[in-house]
Amino acid sequence: MEDIAISTKIKAKPRDRSFRAELFRNFRTQKELWLLSIPIIAWIIIFAYIPMWGVSIAFLDFRPGRSLMDSPFVGFQHFEWFFSQPIFMRLLRNTLVMSLLGMTVGFAAPIIFSILLNEVHIKKVKQGIQTISYLPHFISWVAAGAMIRSILASEGAFNDFLIWAGLIDTGIPWLSQGNLYWAIFTIANIWKGLGWSSIIYLAAITGADPSLLEACAIDGGGRARMVWHIILPTILPTIVLLWIMGIGGILSAGFDQHLILGTPLTQAYWDVFDTYVFRFGIQLGNFSIATAVGLWRSIIGFSLVLLTNWFCRKKLDIALI
Repeated sequence: MEDIAISTKIKAKPRDRSFRAELFRNFRTQKELWLLSIPIIAWIIIFAYIPMWGVSIAFLDFRPGRSLMDSPFVGFQHFEWFFSQPIFMRLLRNTLVMSLLGMTVGFAAPIIFSILLNEVHIKKVKQGIQTISYLPHFISWVAAGAMIRSILASEGAFNDFLIWAGLIDTGIPWLSQGNLYWAIFTIANIWKGLGWSSIIYLAAITGADPSLLEACAIDGGGRARMVWHIILPTILPTIVLLWIMGIGGILSAGFDQHLILGTPLTQAYWDVFDTYVFRFGIQLGNFSIATAVGLWRSIIGFSLVLLTNWFCRKKLDIALI
């Protein structure tokens, strides 16, 4: 009997496989998927990994027309110069404020919208709202910015409405008010991406267990309780994963929007790292400075993703990897 028990334990123990053997077994059992993935893998290697050699420009005194091998090595000189500039704190303030507004108000808006839209049970009305909310996503920022500038102009539709309502006497140039720029930027981003961003949450809501919803209704729970105790826990993994992926862009607060909506009067509020890199790095030919700023932002973003992923795995048992 002891021999039988020992042999049973030996058979029940999983076999140890090396990473190479496991990869080969996976390729052999899913070779069709691997073959379909070859163009994607090749695209990533060619356009994402090979160009990373250009990151070395951040540590070189690079000039257009000069090869990387002929550029003198300067170490962290470009980083130190950028961090010592008076404009750095302004860029950091504007970027963080607008990113945090996007990660809070802008992030919550599609979640709330998808939950409210899920409560609409008239099919045609629901489809109409979805279609209208999706449309701004397919409009370029050039066209969307022109619409916003026209609406918020001194003689635009928004001022006409306020004058008609008796709230103001004369038109206000809203886009020239620096203290209002962050709010206008956040509202514009929400308007443009609300419908499109809500698609994934609407798909996640469909995964709610109908039996739990029925049990909640039988126990006398209203729609608010169903949303709080059933729907929100159902879409929580989706919310956390999107939050983790979004936190990496905290030092990226838009680019096209600022060039279109911003004015010289409000530059102190809309100037961010992206616009600075374009203006000072690309237009003036300071490619080493532009690369240094981009590399610094990427390192910070990647570190925040790892930290957020670790925190969510530890506290919520939800993580990307």
